[in-house]
Amino acid sequence: MSARAWAELLRLPALFTVPGDVLAGAAAVSGRTGPRTLLAAGSSLCLYEAGMALNDWADREEDAAERPHRPLPSGRIRPAAALTAAGALTAAGLALAARAGRPALAVATPLAATVWAYDLVLKRTPAGPLAMAAARGLDLLLGAAATRPGPGTVRRALPSAALLGTHTLALTAVSRHETTGGAALPPLAALATAGTLGLLLSRALPAGRAATAHPGPPPGATRPWTGPGRHPLGTVLTAAYTALAARPYLHAALNPSPPLTQRAVGGGIRATIPLQAALCARAGAPAAALCTAALAPLAARFSRKVSVT
Repeated sequence: MSARAWAELLRLPALFTVPGDVLAGAAAVSGRTGPRTLLAAGSSLCLYEAGMALNDWADREEDAAERPHRPLPSGRIRPAAALTAAGALTAAGLALAARAGRPALAVATPLAATVWAYDLVLKRTPAGPLAMAAARGLDLLLGAAATRPGPGTVRRALPSAALLGTHTLALTAVSRHETTGGAALPPLAALATAGTLGLLLSRALPAGRAATAHPGPPPGATRPWTGPGRHPLGTVLTAAYTALAARPYLHAALNPSPPLTQRAVGGGIRATIPLQAALCARAGAPAAALCTAALAPLAARFSRKVSVT
């Protein structure tokens, strides 16, 4: 079993889209990142990779016909090894969440259950995209619960989780056709979704000085959607998200062939990073936004070596 085979199984480039969930959740509750946030990020990474390994284990027969080059059907990784990795990574993710505190574990547990339910049961049902969207939203809430434990914390992060979940819902709907193509409506809907999310984000970004003068709602209150102005960093990140997602979605809508649909899925996955960064900026956390945005070049670099889908 080679390192490259495991990199393909675990979708290494997609791994860079995970830490931003936790950082966006932490930013949404005005919490400063600390050891608990790092533990939540570790938990998130483990649970995400558990889902990747379990996904290929569940799809091994289908991949043998449609993607024989994948690690399991090609024989480079044994199915038992992939299933064992999924179980071990899930256990590690829950253990790290427990170290981050009971509120974090209370979010990580349904997150892990959603990952397993999606891969084993829901993927090919109408509930599949909703389950994937729920998993991304829970991942963001994990960062919020770990960073600032307390009543009302998760509720304050729900608007950011909803935006990230909506992006994931549209992307997952497109991904269901990446091997067969022939469906123009999902990428067209995803294109409209990206534009709508960009518009919502641009209206919700706080201005630097004004946001400092009005630091936000008291603990337990819901953060308002609108701010007194627009932060330049947030505007740039929102534009980057919209552009990165829109172009491949448009191409796939005009020509829904398998290659262009796969490119649309890859573009949507990579666009998750500037979306997370824009959510951080929207919440008034420019440092977290920059740290998240810095992951984008790494994702692009590794995606040239290992497929992100």
